[in-house]
Amino acid sequence: MGDPGGVGAECLVKALADKDRRRSARFLIFGSAQPMRDAADRAGLGHDWWRVAEGSDAHAAEAHDVVLIDSGGERFAPGATREGGRLSFRWVERAIESCRHGSAQGMVTGPISKTAWHAAGHKRFPGHTELLADRFNAKRVGMLFESPKLRVILATVHLPLMDVRNVLTIGRVFDAIDLGNEACKRLGIESPRIAVCGLNPHAGEGGLLGDEETRIIEPAIEHAVRTGVHAQGPFPGDTIFNRALGSEFDLVVAMYHDQGLIPVKLLGWDRAVNVTCGLPVPRTSPDHGTAYDIAGTNRADPGSTAAAIDLCVKLARNAI
Repeated sequence: MGDPGGVGAECLVKALADKDRRRSARFLIFGSAQPMRDAADRAGLGHDWWRVAEGSDAHAAEAHDVVLIDSGGERFAPGATREGGRLSFRWVERAIESCRHGSAQGMVTGPISKTAWHAAGHKRFPGHTELLADRFNAKRVGMLFESPKLRVILATVHLPLMDVRNVLTIGRVFDAIDLGNEACKRLGIESPRIAVCGLNPHAGEGGLLGDEETRIIEPAIEHAVRTGVHAQGPFPGDTIFNRALGSEFDLVVAMYHDQGLIPVKLLGWDRAVNVTCGLPVPRTSPDHGTAYDIAGTNRADPGSTAAAIDLCVKLARNAI
């Protein structure tokens, strides 16, 4: 469900109000009933799910298309709290267990607060991606964003900008290219065309503005090409996204978080989906955060959550 003090519950009840979407799969929701009820009431929707208490056998409710595994709790005020962090972390863990044990074939995660996770004592993991990699023992993971206009994967994820230069390696860039190539194929692109961004302005301007392009990024691209991947670059980050918008490329590999996510969120804010590559099961999430500023106001757009659900169902079906 995501953080109980955010917009996760609202986006979820709105997205699952679509009858065609509900027919596409059976959904288990790990969350709290009260935020779900409140969100549905504000949106004028029914409480159209079957509730079972946490610890009960959810499979006893197999006749129902949406089952809420309820952890309890009262109303949550908007904002990052220790209790919200404790519960949202616990719900992700439960979803991971369901996937690992085979009772679920994919997972969609609602937006969480890293501040709340930290307050609840979960300081080791800055976000979902790192937690999922640890719990699934994944050697390589990638954060890919799928949207109607752009598809982007990140070489580095949740890092302070000043640390990117020290963390970026040939292996990290190659992994992003390789994982992105495989993800595109799972999405139905037979021979993905991949553009790789530079790190520095003008992709280093031949070494005048930095040498990461020649030391790190170019060798990673060359290695990917030797393995059969159609990768090109490094290209300047301020121009390559326009070329991808013009259908010249199927995927852009960005070197750091905001380089890739600013264009994605600018062009596909209500439809972009975060996909974790490299896991044994599909995992998607909306591309937005908890939006505490509008939580509880019935103003949240469920588009990204709906797209995340639809894409997860598609990926899970393709994996069967």
